[in-house]
Amino acid sequence: MQLLAFFVFPCKRTIFVPSYSTLAAMASPSSSSLLSLGSIAEPLETSLLISPIPHKPNPDPDSERISLSPATDDEIFLAEYRRLARIFATGCTERFPIFIPIGSSSSTSAVAAPDAHLASLQFASCMVVKKKKKKKKQKKDRSAEMVRISSPSEQEQINFRDIIRRARTTFESLRLLIIQDEVRRESLGVLEKRSRADLKAAAFMSKRGLWLNRDKRIIGSIPGICIGDVYFFRAELCVIGLHGHLQAGIDYVSAGRSSSGEPIATSIIVSGGYEDDEDRGDVLIYTGHGGLNRNQHKMYASQKLEGGNLALERSMKYGIEIRVIRGMKINNGPNGMVYVYDGLYRAVNCWTDIGKSGFEVYKYKLLRIEGQEEMGSAMFKLAASLKLGSLSVRKSFYFCNDISMGRESFPVSLYNDLDDDKDPLQFQYSHHPIYPPAILEKVHGDGIHGCECETKCSAECYCATLNGGEFAYDASGVLLRGKPLIYECGTACRCQLNCPNRVSQKGIRRRLEVFRSNETEWGVRSWDFIQAGTFICEFSGIVLTKQQAELLSVASRSLVQPNRFPRRWVEWGDISDVFSDYMPSTYPYLPELNFSLDVSRARNVACYFSHSCSPNVFMQFVLYDHYNLSYPHLMVFALENIPPLRELSIDYGVIDEWSSKLTV
Repeated sequence: MQLLAFFVFPCKRTIFVPSYSTLAAMASPSSSSLLSLGSIAEPLETSLLISPIPHKPNPDPDSERISLSPATDDEIFLAEYRRLARIFATGCTERFPIFIPIGSSSSTSAVAAPDAHLASLQFASCMVVKKKKKKKKQKKDRSAEMVRISSPSEQEQINFRDIIRRARTTFESLRLLIIQDEVRRESLGVLEKRSRADLKAAAFMSKRGLWLNRDKRIIGSIPGICIGDVYFFRAELCVIGLHGHLQAGIDYVSAGRSSSGEPIATSIIVSGGYEDDEDRGDVLIYTGHGGLNRNQHKMYASQKLEGGNLALERSMKYGIEIRVIRGMKINNGPNGMVYVYDGLYRAVNCWTDIGKSGFEVYKYKLLRIEGQEEMGSAMFKLAASLKLGSLSVRKSFYFCNDISMGRESFPVSLYNDLDDDKDPLQFQYSHHPIYPPAILEKVHGDGIHGCECETKCSAECYCATLNGGEFAYDASGVLLRGKPLIYECGTACRCQLNCPNRVSQKGIRRRLEVFRSNETEWGVRSWDFIQAGTFICEFSGIVLTKQQAELLSVASRSLVQPNRFPRRWVEWGDISDVFSDYMPSTYPYLPELNFSLDVSRARNVACYFSHSCSPNVFMQFVLYDHYNLSYPHLMVFALENIPPLRELSIDYGVIDEWSSKLTV
């Protein structure tokens, strides 16, 4: 992989080429700077055509801070974020959420986990103890040095992807915990205005130096970020370095910090905020920045060729590629909108025009660079057409609307446009595990107990105590963090069916599709967007004891062995990068699992998940219809936001014949 210095004019510059050892350091999740490229580059001098242009110092260090973008029209939006930044910098005495262990005097848990003081953390609010005032730290600005990363290997892409995912998981885990803390405080009668949890989470990570891509300004594609990736908040875009402003639609290096003395644009966000935008997918007519009344989405003044507008014009002149992120409205999600990364474009024309409101605006024509993957926003539109029953958007193919034959809550379709193979239709579809009589007696041998809650379950109910004094999900059914085992309210509980502790037992809630693949023979994808931390489906088949599985293994039967799945659930909810005393949960206890699922005769959609050592889903063990620890349900949850029609992949652990047989 080459790391090349980027320059606007031909001049004498430094080209950075990392060694193999530094590549390993760059990809290591333990690195405090993560994607900090500047610390690993090896300089190599090269002579070019003309002498270098002297660097101009920035007269205003705050002008390029990633968290304080220009915002003249909506200062309230950033007020909370600035307040938190001051808290981190000064250590002032304000009410501030911190972590305390469950089981202490502040915990309301009826029964705490035996090791809860080490394994389980929860948010709680208290007064921060006033400390001696420390010298205010100067926040580190983003670097203005522009680089382009070209041709990373497949393994390097996986390493970078894991780094990006870890940062995103930390961000989302913090955001969920902040919201849960506010809900808890409200239940205790503390009435306060809800804060922006996304900004708080970003502030936590900023304090720990966990924002990525700040040591270099990457031009073009960023390793570890894929076309089609979906985000809920602009703050998350800032955290990973995809776009550096919370409000401004154009991210750029200012003239005062550019080595050429000219501003250079690196990314734009298209979200329909300007009435003069024209979005045709591969061709984009983008309206410049400024003069917008954000409340009415109309222009109130003419735009000027300065700031981001001038940067886009300069990027057009030098042929610099621009990252394009589209904002799209959705029906689900935390805020009704997502931001989709759609790849690289180039500006090919720039002109002024009189806009719909009668003011002069700058317009830019951008064309999508050829040879990239399909746009993520286009996949959202294709999936929407499929859900409306429009199969004309597909080529010649074989299609079965529902291989589950009504057994699932939503149809599971079969699609093959490569050959005439219809193998998934040859199996009995089983939407729940099948327990033979001998095993069924073991499963229910100890009896079934449940909570006595007649209305809404609380933290004191029986099922909550089994989970260590807390519920595993938020009010929307999103998993707060992974555990060795989760107890859901089940068949023996008296609570209502809409209890928030009943999630995975309700079955799939999205349109899933088994499709023919050139790479994995068969794969699974969703017609719907899948939010990180939400339930997808269950692994089903015929349950076998260890002795039965050993006999069938000799006969080359297709078996799913639960004890081989790695502990990927540990990653979901992991905030150890921010809070060093965080420990993954070790409770509820789960013994070693010795049973297997025979999927050679009966199976469901989960059996067609492809394997990946960098997966986007993970296995979580759940109990709800019985309490026998030896036979939990194998529930699959999303490890990241998964856009429509992206293949679902899981880590099967030890790779040998057992995983490849699942699709034979």
